[in-house]
Amino acid sequence: MEHVPVLLEEVLEFLRCLPSGTFVDCTVGLGGHARAILERIRPSGGLIAIDADTEALQQARSNLAAWKEKVTYVQASYRRLSETLQRLGVRDVAGILLDLGMSSAQVESPSRGFSFSRRGPLDMRYDRRQPLTAADIVNRYPEKDLVKILREFGEEKAAKRIAAAIVRRREEWPLSTTDELAELVASVARPRPARGGIHPATKAFQALRVAVNDELGALSEALPQAIEVLRPGGRLIVLSYHSLEDRIVKQTFRGFEKGCVCPPSFPVCRCGRVSEVEVLTRKPMRPSEEEIRRNPRSRSARMRVCERKEKSS
Repeated sequence: MEHVPVLLEEVLEFLRCLPSGTFVDCTVGLGGHARAILERIRPSGGLIAIDADTEALQQARSNLAAWKEKVTYVQASYRRLSETLQRLGVRDVAGILLDLGMSSAQVESPSRGFSFSRRGPLDMRYDRRQPLTAADIVNRYPEKDLVKILREFGEEKAAKRIAAAIVRRREEWPLSTTDELAELVASVARPRPARGGIHPATKAFQALRVAVNDELGALSEALPQAIEVLRPGGRLIVLSYHSLEDRIVKQTFRGFEKGCVCPPSFPVCRCGRVSEVEVLTRKPMRPSEEEIRRNPRSRSARMRVCERKEKSS
């Protein structure tokens, strides 16, 4: 199975893949970006390929077999980036890529439960070693918590109606499949326009996936770790696919760039914080119309980049 990497040329340009140093792909997936990086950093560069998904890592190993001596594979969440690199004895890296969200392979596999268009179990886990599934959330969480998840993680305006419908249904029998949930959501959410528009269950499924995998929490934890392990001049690239992720990336980058957080009334800095990065993308980069035509799933992608400054002693 192949993967069409999003904003590939832009990623390679900003990552500055010199033929030396260590690079980290925190969400290697099927290895689309990783393959291009490896081609640029040979003969002496190396890549650490991280993913929480066992199946994705297995496929990446196959797709990147030609570079097996140059790749170290790790099954882990990127929220444990520092721990992972420390275990490998890596102190600093030349570049880091975070390509967030689901891969095409995960969406297209009914058994993973990510898609409302393919009947499968309500799973939605990236790492199937973790116990919490989407079925657990919809069948066990209190109604007020369901409303919060749908509203905050899916920006779903019909959150209250959907949560109430879920609770009514599960009192009769548990929700266990993606099509059951999609039909239930569609029955109470605002109907889809006659032509075009997204499926009524799109935002609800996004919200559940984000909650199951604690995606926003993981991202918030991972970004400071990634910045810390970059060597001076090293770059961090993040590809996000919805506004909640992009907001976290934007705010984190700006915070690390700003440094001092003392009130303007203070005559001198008392907090001691210094600027640690330079943000290279004041506005997120977006795919071209040509790329969107070739790969419609790239449509919502937003890319932000920062560069590590000299570390203070």
